[in-house]
Amino acid sequence: MKFLDQAKVYIRSGDGGAGAVSFRREKYIEFGGPDGGDGGCGGDVWVEAVEGLNTLIDYRYKQHFKAKTGAHGMGKNRTGAGAPDMVLKVPAGTQVLEEDNETLICDLVAVGDRHLLARGGNGGFGNAHFRSSTNQAPRRANPGQEGQERWIWLRLKLIADAGIIGLPNAGKSTFLASVTAAKPKIADYPFTTLHPNLGVVRIDAREFVMADIPGLIEGASSGAGIGDRFLGHIERTRVLLHLISAREDDVEAAYRTVRDELEAYGHGLAEKPQVLALSQIDLADEAMRVEKAARLKTVSGRDPLLLSSATREGVEETLRALMAVIEQARDTDRKAEEQAEPWQPLDGEH
Repeated sequence: MKFLDQAKVYIRSGDGGAGAVSFRREKYIEFGGPDGGDGGCGGDVWVEAVEGLNTLIDYRYKQHFKAKTGAHGMGKNRTGAGAPDMVLKVPAGTQVLEEDNETLICDLVAVGDRHLLARGGNGGFGNAHFRSSTNQAPRRANPGQEGQERWIWLRLKLIADAGIIGLPNAGKSTFLASVTAAKPKIADYPFTTLHPNLGVVRIDAREFVMADIPGLIEGASSGAGIGDRFLGHIERTRVLLHLISAREDDVEAAYRTVRDELEAYGHGLAEKPQVLALSQIDLADEAMRVEKAARLKTVSGRDPLLLSSATREGVEETLRALMAVIEQARDTDRKAEEQAEPWQPLDGEH
C-alpha cells in the first residue's frame, strides 16, 4: 500500500427532501383537507478515525464525497425518509483543515473520534403544515433546504511514541528493521526512505511505537532534499532518537545540521527530549569510536550511546533509554488526568 499523508477533498451534505402538495380524497369522507407530508433531512457528512488505516491513499483516487438527498414528502401525511450519513474514514492522527490548509477544523487523535463536517439540509414542509382557519386548502409546500459544501484538507500525523531523526544514511531504517517487524527499504545511498515507517518495539515486557522519517539535510526547512514535510509525523512523539553515523567525518556538523532544521521547523520539535546515539559503530575501530563520541559530547553536552544495528551492540541500551523517557511521559499524563477536576454543572444548570 502506498503512503499518502495529505489529501484535498470536496464534501457536500445532502439536500432536504421537498414537501408534498396533496389532498385527502376518500369515498364517503367529506372535507378531506390537505395531507401532504414533509420532506426528509439530507445526509450529514462526518469524518471518523477508525482502526486498520495508516495512510490516506483512499482519498487519492476519489476526491468528491456527496451525501444523498432526503426523500420527498408524500400524501397521507407521510414524511420522507432521512438520507444516510456519509462518513469519511481516516487513520487516527488525522487533522482536518479548511481549504486554506492552515485553519484547523478538528484533530482526530484516537480511534473513534468523529466530527461533523457538513450538516444535511432540513426537509421542506408539506401543505398540511400550512393549513389554518383562514386557509383550509393550502396549495403550497416548501422545497428542501440545500446542503452545505466545502473543500477540506486531510493531513495525517502518525501517532508514535518515539521518532528517529538524522541525516540520510545514518542507519535509521536499519535500526527500525532490527528492533521491529517493519520492513523499510534499506540501501547504501541517500534518501532510501521516501515516506515514514512505523514499527512496534517490545523491550522488557513493555512496548512502544517508533517512527522513522526520511533523512534531513541542510536547508530541508527551505525545501532542500525531500524537505521537512515529514517532520509533522514526529510532532506527537514523546522522545526523539537522534542518530549520527560513525562514518561521518564531521560529527559536530552532522549534529548541528539536524538541530538547526528542527529549530527552523518549530512546533516544539527542538525542545522534545532526545536520546543521542553514535550509530554504525561496527564500521569504526575503537579509537575512532572514542574520538567521535567525545566530539559529540562536546557539541551536544551529553554522552552519546554507542550503537550498531548490524551487531546488536548497544541496541537494548538504546531501547531502554527511550522506554524510560516514554514511561516518564506516560506517568505525567496519567497523573494529570487523575488530578483533573471532575466536571461540575454551572450555577443554575440542572
